[in-house]
Amino acid sequence: MKRFLMAAALCASFMLCAFAKPNSAEDGVKQNILVEPVKGITDDFIRGVDISSLSDIERAGGKFYDDDGSEKDLFYILKSHGVNWIRLRVWNKPVNGGGSNSLETDIPLAKRAKDAGFKLLIDFHYSDFWADPAKQYMPEEWKGLNEKELNAAVETFTRDSLKKFIAAGARPDMVQIGNELNNGFMWPLGKIWGDKGEKVGGFAGFTKLLQSAARGVRSAQGSLLDKVMGKDQKIKIVVHLADGCDNGLYHTVFDEVTKAKVDFDVIGLSYYNYWHGSTAQLKRNMTDLSKVYGKELCVMETAYAFTEDDGDSQGNVFQIFSGENEGYLPSVQGQATAVRDVMNVVAAVPNGLGVFYWEPAWIPVKGAGLSNSEGDTWENQGMFDFKGRALPSLAVWNLAGGKGAVKNKWGGSASNGSGFLPYALGDPIEVTTTPGKEPDMPKFSRVLFTNDRENKIQVVWEKHDWKSEKKANVVYLKGTISGTDFTPVAKVTVSTRVNLVEDNSFESGKLGKWTLDGDPAACFIEDNKGNAHSGKCTYKYWLGQGFKSTLSQTFTGLSNGTYEASIWAMGGGGENEISLRAAGFDGNKTVSTKIENTGWKNWKQYKIKIPVKDGKLTLEIFLDTNNGNWGNFDDVELYKVE
Repeated sequence: MKRFLMAAALCASFMLCAFAKPNSAEDGVKQNILVEPVKGITDDFIRGVDISSLSDIERAGGKFYDDDGSEKDLFYILKSHGVNWIRLRVWNKPVNGGGSNSLETDIPLAKRAKDAGFKLLIDFHYSDFWADPAKQYMPEEWKGLNEKELNAAVETFTRDSLKKFIAAGARPDMVQIGNELNNGFMWPLGKIWGDKGEKVGGFAGFTKLLQSAARGVRSAQGSLLDKVMGKDQKIKIVVHLADGCDNGLYHTVFDEVTKAKVDFDVIGLSYYNYWHGSTAQLKRNMTDLSKVYGKELCVMETAYAFTEDDGDSQGNVFQIFSGENEGYLPSVQGQATAVRDVMNVVAAVPNGLGVFYWEPAWIPVKGAGLSNSEGDTWENQGMFDFKGRALPSLAVWNLAGGKGAVKNKWGGSASNGSGFLPYALGDPIEVTTTPGKEPDMPKFSRVLFTNDRENKIQVVWEKHDWKSEKKANVVYLKGTISGTDFTPVAKVTVSTRVNLVEDNSFESGKLGKWTLDGDPAACFIEDNKGNAHSGKCTYKYWLGQGFKSTLSQTFTGLSNGTYEASIWAMGGGGENEISLRAAGFDGNKTVSTKIENTGWKNWKQYKIKIPVKDGKLTLEIFLDTNNGNWGNFDDVELYKVE
């Protein structure tokens, strides 16, 4: 009885440590957070935000509230929390109602920013709608132009647009000539790499368009109007790519941009850790780029979630970042720490200018979504909650410089701090062994610290007499972490049932011994903790069109008898068929069970019994999907039960 009570107590401790929860959106403003100052950060370090959706939000009735609970102008709230730059995207002639970032909309916003004391970055997309690595569509008015005509149009549009900003008293301090140009822009003439058989401009076409855009900036800067306005400062020109950790991509593009002698000053990077990688990878890339190209560098876009909640019915694009050596909880504290860590990287890089946060004020207001027919997919990455209340994490822009502590009306606060301690496991530690055999315990584990940052650190596990464990049992094993009082606990299952599926949770990030008969673009390993049943990886399927595929693994040398196979599945539903199958165990016989997905995170386990008579079996995951079907599989098991 004493042993049972001790095990129960350890189990309770294990559950508390292993499943630290992020805060809800409603409780976001109530959080009390700490931010470690960034060493060497200067007053002119860019602490920027992109608020391009503001006009749509205000037009739709969205409001913003300061720490004292009173409604205030967004620019005032941002300024008081340490933001010093504003970024605005410019579309040629916005279509589909996906925001109204035309010159007519942006110039008043830019004027408000300048009047409030901000510096200004204008981001030309050279498109009528969203432009990013996946889509760089030519503006409608420029379709059909030849290369010479298009270059002239780009130069004229850039020059004349900037002259309008200058005339309105909103002279930009920095200009992006294109947005996330991984594969060029203004396709096909400015597209770098084409699909098979597609005629594109290649690097020659791409760099000519960059040169034209840069000439437009310089001619506006040197115009009589600019001189009359009394401005002689250089407008910095940015060439901006996404995938901020991809050193090969940046070298490939900027080698050609440099060879073509494009006039630019700043290498811009997008960095979203859940898509692009760790801060260590970002730092390596930026340090190398600074050394090789001698340009200034700036993170033009970053963001992280303060909650997993959804503020409307649109769903959100956010994925929890839980990398090999670091990660962040989707909480107000985790958001602030993630932003602070990016600032810390840029401040340490030679010629690092600063960081822009993408759309921190894009709150979920009907009529201010991705387009006329869509909602907001970004609100859980805002620095305001769904009601427009400033979150404590907004103070990170001041606190990174060692000042600007806040307390708000709702009980939340933000201040400087350091010496963060571990308080929970990033993932539960569960190990299986057989009677009498010592388990293979992990030497390093991901642990959450009190700044909601996850780090991989060494754990020393207590000794246990495993030879005495002769029957099925569960042992809760305590660990120690040097220099802390935190006691991680691992669940060790002693079982006579041995799972024959290696890497059954796909944590290696590879298919391993599985064989895919199908399109690898549709069926792949996804590294996304938020979509996993356990760990952070799953076998994922998704494609815009219907497809069929089979993922299989063959097991040989089996002793005959009854085996049980199982799998966890979740997804959107609507497939023609999903099934877990087994074949090859007894002549031509097969067994299967139908899988029915019923929604995101609605995980269900499916099982089949397999009477092996031929000493082998093949386990299969079969898919027959329709357009847009998606889902995830995790934790595959195969045991002998009789």
